[in-house]
Amino acid sequence: MALIEEELRIVKIQELLDKKLTLPSYQRPYSWSVHSTNTLFLDTYGAFKEGINEYRLGSVILHKEVNEAGAKYNIVDGQQRLTTLSILMYCLGDLTQSLLQEKYNKLSNDAIVVNYRILAKRTGELDKDELENYKEYLMNQCTTVQIVTDSEQEAFQFFDSQNSRGKELDPHDLLKSYHLREMVNDDEHVKMKIINSWEDLSQNDLRDLFRNYLYPVTQWYKRKEGLGYSSSKIDAFKGIKSSNVYNYAIYHKASNLFIEQFNASGSNELLSSNELNQFQLTQPLIAGKRFFNYTVHYGELLEKVQKVINQFHDETEVPSKRSGDIYIKQLYECALLFFADRFGIDSLTKPVLQQFYSWSYSLRLSMNAVYPQTINKYARGSHERINAGLDMFSKISEMMEPEELKLIVLERPEVDDKNIEKYKQIYEKLCTLNRW
Repeated sequence: MALIEEELRIVKIQELLDKKLTLPSYQRPYSWSVHSTNTLFLDTYGAFKEGINEYRLGSVILHKEVNEAGAKYNIVDGQQRLTTLSILMYCLGDLTQSLLQEKYNKLSNDAIVVNYRILAKRTGELDKDELENYKEYLMNQCTTVQIVTDSEQEAFQFFDSQNSRGKELDPHDLLKSYHLREMVNDDEHVKMKIINSWEDLSQNDLRDLFRNYLYPVTQWYKRKEGLGYSSSKIDAFKGIKSSNVYNYAIYHKASNLFIEQFNASGSNELLSSNELNQFQLTQPLIAGKRFFNYTVHYGELLEKVQKVINQFHDETEVPSKRSGDIYIKQLYECALLFFADRFGIDSLTKPVLQQFYSWSYSLRLSMNAVYPQTINKYARGSHERINAGLDMFSKISEMMEPEELKLIVLERPEVDDKNIEKYKQIYEKLCTLNRW
């Protein structure tokens, strides 16, 4: 592959943007969202404020062409990010950005205008000295990996091989990297211990924990969409950074420190109690090493919940062979997980299990087919077929005592003959439990 070895290196953003960068005709329109643009600014500005010596902004693949007019670099990969950086530099007073001299179609122009307004607003909020210092940081301490070839075809081959060689990182892998960066002041031995422990965990279990349990639950109690967890939604688990000194952040950080010191001192033994739990799904986590403890804690709590279910039900009561049955069982597990998180695993008494089982499996009996969107609507109380208006996770988040669950009255589902036959044991159990 015709890589230009002397240009294969880590470069400063200023050096990269000083090149004659061009957009070949095969490039898709510029379309970075307002969210992505804001994130780029906030991440680089945050690194500047924290004094991070070097902030890496991924990699770019360029195809170099040389003619009488000199060298130009066609962007093969990295166009969206480089265009946004050019807009940001323009807002910081550098008006000679070569990428902004390119011809764009209407869709790209519209996106550029929108993102220019966003970045102009953000940079306009900085005073003169801070603006200059941030600009200097962006140009000279933000870097990227530069990959250059002298053949367009081979540039594409390299791009394809990069994409096929390593599939996109899972969201939990991105979170691992993010929280390790937040451990800048932690001992290297602590970091290595955490990394080794993380690598020992089942990656499939981690993927399942965040996608099917933690993300939905943390959204549903706020009456938000709980579907579609991906790398674009990891903000839900980034938590409070160590540099955050706002009142709410200090409160949560102090609470975590107190509980850790209380447990470490053995004070819980004096009170004849177990170690205090420092995590709650309705509270923000603290970025850094506590994210890894958070993940282990909820993985273990989910296992305990699943063990309780297995002890309380036989397989016919919680079927899991069809996809719809799996979604219902996960909904049941999510409800118990959220309740146990709030009140403790010992709160999962027989009446509590019966109530959540009735709530979850009423949906199964009401529907001939169950899809993720079915679950998503029901969990937020917006399903019209059964228990409309009952946003169970929001209700749990507002409870002061486990007994408040008894105040929730469930509707009797309308069940057709097909589902009565198909889910006979579930139907009979719900009728018995609720005296329907």
